[in-house]
Amino acid sequence: MTPDPASPAEASSKTRLRLWLRLLKLTSGIEADLRRKLRDDHDTTLPRFDVMAALARHPQGLKMSDLSRYLKVSNGNVTGIVDRLAEDGLALRVAVPGDKRANLARLTAKGITAFDALAGHHENWVNDLLGGLTADESQTLTGLVEKALNQTEASDDPS
Repeated sequence: MTPDPASPAEASSKTRLRLWLRLLKLTSGIEADLRRKLRDDHDTTLPRFDVMAALARHPQGLKMSDLSRYLKVSNGNVTGIVDRLAEDGLALRVAVPGDKRANLARLTAKGITAFDALAGHHENWVNDLLGGLTADESQTLTGLVEKALNQTEASDDPS
């Protein structure tokens, strides 16, 4: 007697598991390459780049707590990075009016210039790493990943 073939639900589950493993391998490989390039070519780190990117997207500044939530990292990690950026003249902290405990972090003009240069390199590196995909394939894959992200974010919503 031969075993029953896997049910369609089991087959879909296995396919999704393989997809997750492939996505993990892809993102881990890209992240490792970006970390190496940032370190070797620009003497910086990916977390530092991420903080600068977040601040570049919010030129009015972000509270430290909002910055850590935005990046999904601890307040301590963000504080240390912002402190080093401030020491290098790339960021500054500004007191929040009416809240003596809160500070806004913002890029300085020097920080904006430095980030713009890094962001250009970062974009080129990612373009090279994913250069095997056509523009249409990239758009299709982006749409599918967005659909999956929406599903996972909906399952994270406590309401």
